[in-house]
Amino acid sequence: MTPTPYYEAIQLIERLHRHFLDVLKVELDKKGIQDINNVQSMILYNIGDDEMTVGELTIRGYYLGSNVSYNVKKMVENGYLIQERSVHDKRSIRVRLSEKGLELKNIISTMFDRHETEISGTEVTDAKLTELNNTLKLLERFWAKQTNFSGGF
Repeated sequence: MTPTPYYEAIQLIERLHRHFLDVLKVELDKKGIQDINNVQSMILYNIGDDEMTVGELTIRGYYLGSNVSYNVKKMVENGYLIQERSVHDKRSIRVRLSEKGLELKNIISTMFDRHETEISGTEVTDAKLTELNNTLKLLERFWAKQTNFSGGF
Protein backbone atom coordinates (compact mmCIF):
# COMPACT_ATOMS: atom_id res chain seq x y z
CA MET A 1 0.00 0.00 0.00
CA THR A 2 1.36 3.39 -1.01
CA PRO A 3 1.02 5.96 1.75
CA THR A 4 -1.20 8.92 0.97
CA PRO A 5 0.40 12.40 0.96
CA TYR A 6 -1.41 13.13 4.23
CA TYR A 7 -0.06 10.04 5.99
CA GLU A 8 3.41 10.58 4.53
CA ALA A 9 3.37 14.15 5.92
CA ILE A 10 2.50 12.79 9.38
CA GLN A 11 5.39 10.32 9.21
CA LEU A 12 7.80 13.00 7.98
CA ILE A 13 6.84 15.46 10.71
CA GLU A 14 7.47 12.81 13.35
CA ARG A 15 10.76 11.68 11.78
CA LEU A 16 12.01 15.24 11.29
CA HIS A 17 11.29 16.07 14.92
CA ARG A 18 13.37 13.09 16.05
CA HIS A 19 16.18 14.03 13.62
CA PHE A 20 16.25 17.58 14.90
CA LEU A 21 16.45 16.38 18.51
CA ASP A 22 19.43 14.22 17.43
CA VAL A 23 21.08 17.28 15.87
CA LEU A 24 20.59 19.18 19.11
CA LYS A 25 22.00 16.26 21.13
CA VAL A 26 25.13 16.24 18.97
CA GLU A 27 25.54 19.99 19.58
CA LEU A 28 25.22 19.50 23.35
CA ASP A 29 27.75 16.65 23.22
CA LYS A 30 30.23 18.77 21.21
CA LYS A 31 30.03 21.45 23.90
CA GLY A 32 30.43 18.86 26.68
CA ILE A 33 27.00 19.69 28.10
CA GLN A 34 25.64 16.60 29.80
CA ASP A 35 23.38 17.88 32.57
CA ILE A 36 20.50 18.77 30.24
CA ASN A 37 18.90 16.78 27.44
CA ASN A 38 17.79 17.89 24.00
CA VAL A 39 14.09 18.18 24.89
CA GLN A 40 14.88 20.24 27.96
CA SER A 41 17.14 22.43 25.82
CA MET A 42 14.24 23.21 23.48
CA ILE A 43 11.97 24.06 26.42
CA LEU A 44 14.70 26.36 27.67
CA TYR A 45 15.14 27.94 24.23
CA ASN A 46 11.41 28.54 23.90
CA ILE A 47 11.26 30.23 27.30
CA GLY A 48 13.97 32.54 25.98
CA ASP A 49 13.94 35.97 27.58
CA ASP A 50 10.40 35.53 28.91
CA GLU A 51 9.18 34.58 32.34
CA MET A 52 6.28 32.13 32.35
CA THR A 53 4.47 29.42 34.23
CA VAL A 54 4.63 25.73 33.41
CA GLY A 55 0.96 26.04 32.44
CA GLU A 56 1.78 28.77 29.92
CA LEU A 57 4.42 26.53 28.32
CA THR A 58 1.81 23.80 27.98
CA ILE A 59 -0.94 26.16 26.72
CA ARG A 60 1.40 27.56 24.08
CA GLY A 61 1.53 24.03 22.78
CA TYR A 62 5.22 23.43 23.30
CA TYR A 63 5.02 20.35 25.50
CA LEU A 64 2.84 17.87 27.32
CA GLY A 65 1.92 18.88 30.87
CA SER A 66 3.47 16.08 32.91
CA ASN A 67 6.63 16.06 30.81
CA VAL A 68 7.12 19.80 31.04
CA SER A 69 6.72 19.75 34.84
CA TYR A 70 9.36 17.04 35.18
CA ASN A 71 11.73 18.73 32.73
CA VAL A 72 11.35 22.13 34.38
CA LYS A 73 12.12 20.53 37.76
CA LYS A 74 15.31 18.97 36.34
CA MET A 75 16.39 22.27 34.75
CA VAL A 76 15.87 24.11 38.05
CA GLU A 77 17.93 21.40 39.85
CA ASN A 78 20.74 21.76 37.28
CA GLY A 79 20.79 25.55 37.44
CA TYR A 80 19.34 26.39 34.02
CA LEU A 81 16.09 27.91 35.31
CA ILE A 82 15.14 30.11 38.21
CA GLN A 83 11.78 29.28 39.74
CA GLU A 84 9.83 31.82 41.80
CA ARG A 85 6.32 32.11 43.20
CA SER A 86 4.25 34.75 41.45
CA VAL A 87 3.82 37.93 43.46
CA HIS A 88 0.23 38.21 42.26
CA ASP A 89 -0.84 34.57 42.63
CA LYS A 90 0.99 32.56 45.30
CA ARG A 91 -0.26 29.30 43.75
CA SER A 92 1.49 30.08 40.49
CA ILE A 93 5.18 29.36 39.96
CA ARG A 94 7.05 31.29 37.28
CA VAL A 95 10.30 30.26 35.62
CA ARG A 96 12.96 32.20 33.76
CA LEU A 97 16.43 31.43 32.50
CA SER A 98 19.38 31.70 34.85
CA GLU A 99 22.79 32.90 33.59
CA LYS A 100 23.63 29.27 32.80
CA GLY A 101 20.33 28.96 30.92
CA LEU A 102 21.00 32.16 28.96
CA GLU A 103 24.43 30.80 27.97
CA LEU A 104 22.81 27.62 26.63
CA LYS A 105 20.13 29.63 24.81
CA ASN A 106 22.94 31.56 23.11
CA ILE A 107 24.70 28.31 22.13
CA ILE A 108 21.48 27.08 20.52
CA SER A 109 20.95 30.44 18.77
CA THR A 110 24.48 30.21 17.38
CA MET A 111 23.72 26.70 16.12
CA PHE A 112 20.56 27.98 14.39
CA ASP A 113 22.54 30.82 12.80
CA ARG A 114 25.19 28.35 11.60
CA HIS A 115 22.50 26.11 10.11
CA GLU A 116 20.91 29.07 8.28
CA THR A 117 24.31 29.97 6.82
CA GLU A 118 24.99 26.36 5.79
CA ILE A 119 21.55 25.89 4.22
CA SER A 120 21.87 29.14 2.26
CA GLY A 121 22.56 28.41 -1.42
CA THR A 122 21.06 24.91 -1.27
CA GLU A 123 17.73 23.75 -2.69
CA VAL A 124 16.17 24.60 0.68
CA THR A 125 15.39 28.23 -0.09
CA ASP A 126 13.63 30.78 2.08
CA ALA A 127 10.70 30.64 -0.35
CA LYS A 128 10.38 26.86 0.04
CA LEU A 129 10.65 27.13 3.82
CA THR A 130 7.97 29.84 3.86
CA GLU A 131 5.68 27.65 1.75
CA LEU A 132 6.37 24.69 4.04
CA ASN A 133 5.64 26.79 7.15
CA ASN A 134 2.36 27.99 5.66
CA THR A 135 1.35 24.41 4.86
CA LEU A 136 2.29 23.22 8.34
CA LYS A 137 0.22 26.04 9.89
CA LEU A 138 -2.76 24.93 7.80
CA LEU A 139 -2.27 21.36 9.03
CA GLU A 140 -1.97 22.65 12.60
CA ARG A 141 -5.28 24.49 12.25
CA PHE A 142 -6.90 21.40 10.76
CA TRP A 143 -5.73 19.23 13.67
CA ALA A 144 -6.78 21.88 16.19
CA LYS A 145 -10.29 21.79 14.70
CA GLN A 146 -10.32 18.01 15.04
CA THR A 147 -9.82 18.38 18.78
CA ASN A 148 -12.28 21.31 19.06
CA PHE A 149 -9.48 23.50 20.37
CA SER A 150 -8.98 26.83 18.66
CA GLY A 151 -5.89 27.89 20.67
CA GLY A 152 -5.85 31.27 18.98
CA PHE A 153 -4.80 29.92 15.59
